[in-house]
Amino acid sequence: MDRLDNTIRPYAWGSPTAIPQLLGVEPTGEPQAEMWMGAHPGAPSRTERGTLVEVIDADPERELGPAAVARFGPRLPFLLKILAAGAPLSLQVHPDLEQAKEGYADEERRGIPADAPHRNYKDANHKPELICALTEFDGLCGFRPPLEAAGLLDDLGVDSLKPYVDLLHAHPEDAALREVLTAILTADPEEMSRTVAEAAAACTRLGGAYAPYADIAHHYPGDPGVLAAMLLNHVRLQPGEALYLGAGVPHAYLNGLGVEIMANSDNVLRCGLTPKHVDVPELLRIVRFRPSDPGVLRPEASPDGEEVYETPIDEFRLSRYVLPEAGTAHDLTRPTPQILLCTAGTVRAGEHDLTPGRSVFVPAGEKAQVSGTGTLFRATVVA
Repeated sequence: MDRLDNTIRPYAWGSPTAIPQLLGVEPTGEPQAEMWMGAHPGAPSRTERGTLVEVIDADPERELGPAAVARFGPRLPFLLKILAAGAPLSLQVHPDLEQAKEGYADEERRGIPADAPHRNYKDANHKPELICALTEFDGLCGFRPPLEAAGLLDDLGVDSLKPYVDLLHAHPEDAALREVLTAILTADPEEMSRTVAEAAAACTRLGGAYAPYADIAHHYPGDPGVLAAMLLNHVRLQPGEALYLGAGVPHAYLNGLGVEIMANSDNVLRCGLTPKHVDVPELLRIVRFRPSDPGVLRPEASPDGEEVYETPIDEFRLSRYVLPEAGTAHDLTRPTPQILLCTAGTVRAGEHDLTPGRSVFVPAGEKAQVSGTGTLFRATVVA
């Protein structure tokens, strides 16, 4: 096993206190948004043998196992994170695998530089993801039924929202959602800014179910994403609950601390709540315009104590162990690569003592005995 030394990303939306509190260290005063665990080239974890990218590149079959290499290629197919949202993240969607391949090939053919601000596709991979709450965690996930969204907007009493309310009463539902989102994102910026300001004032006045949108508007005044957010389901996860975000599902994280796992990709199409590029035509091609229940996930327990968060993809598999007794050992040996992350208590993993926020990489087939009293998340693949 390799103890991981992980990079913390200081994105502006990050909480300045949540990750330091988990790690038991003093805050720096700067936002600390994400701690990355894995072999993403942007911020690979470090080990005594070099970065995890270098370790895997030196012998992919030894580190990842023959089955994982045959299925996903000679790279770790997932990225594990601790995510600490102190302010709303951008409203966004991710492409499916075919869309990602097409979009990446198209931008490569057109010679768009990889670091260009208007580039949508950084790679040819999809980016399904799962967020599991460590604290109470607020987010937006999937479209509300259009009539429900119409009622939410109508009750604000803002005259300039009436056209959107009328559109949301149209049929079929997918066309109504498409028309409204298109209208919001292509409206005159000055008029939209005034509408958002009026809507934000009404949200603040009404409170209750409107409070999350008042907070979003506080962070992103005048942004059309404030209205787009009101088309989506608001979800509040309790610790241990999770959300799976598949391709084409619009979503945003608003507040809280969680463990996030995703396919190893940077492909994001933004809908708002961001100063970054919003490619409306490409966004509309990717978004799946259908109302859906957010589908809060709770782990399914197995006889050996592993609690698995079931998802429909194979690039990652997230589970957890809640270890009640220090003397009980669990054998976590697998023929696939693993990252083990402690989030509570103290867990012994091989020769390493893991406290909250500490993690190890376990090569495929490497013996992995764990014991202790605490909570341990296990990230691996299905191969």
